Amino acid sequence: MTFVLAQWIVAAFVLISLIHLYWALGGRWASDAVVPQVQGAANEGLRPAFKPSASGTLAVAVGLLLIALMVSLRVGLFVPAVGHWSLQWLISVIALLMFARAIGDSNLVGFFKEQAGSKFARLDTWAYSPLCVVLGAGLLTVAWG
Repeated sequence: MTFVLAQWIVAAFVLISLIHLYWALGGRWASDAVVPQVQGAANEGLRPAFKPSASGTLAVAVGLLLIALMVSLRVGLFVPAVGHWSLQWLISVIALLMFARAIGDSNLVGFFKEQAGSKFARLDTWAYSPLCVVLGAGLLTVAWG
C-alpha cells in the first residue's frame, strides 16, 4: 500500500513541478489563479500580491522534483529503497511544511486566510490547501510506513 501511495505522491509532485517549469519558461495558462490577490488602490480592484520571478518559479519546480526523488528513494521506486533515518526525517519535515501551507499565513493563503473573494482564494480553499493536507499525510505515511 505504501508503495502505491508513493507512486501517486511522486506523480503529483512531478506534475506540479512540470507546471511550475512551464510557468518559469513563460507559460501563462492558469497563471491568474495561482498567485494570491489583494485589494488595490481605490477603484483598482484586485491585483496580484506579488509577481513571481522566473528564477523563483524554477527553484520551486526543482524543489518539487527533489521531493518526488526523495519519496522515490524512500520506497525504492526506481532504485533500491533507502531506509536511512535522515531521509525519513527530511520527508517528515516536508510533510509538516505541507500542513503549514494548508493552515496558511492568516492573510493570503491557507484555510484561515483573511483575503477572500478572488479566484485564487476560492481555489486555495477548495483545491490547493486540501491538496497540501493530502500530500502531507501521504508523505508522513511514506516516511514512517
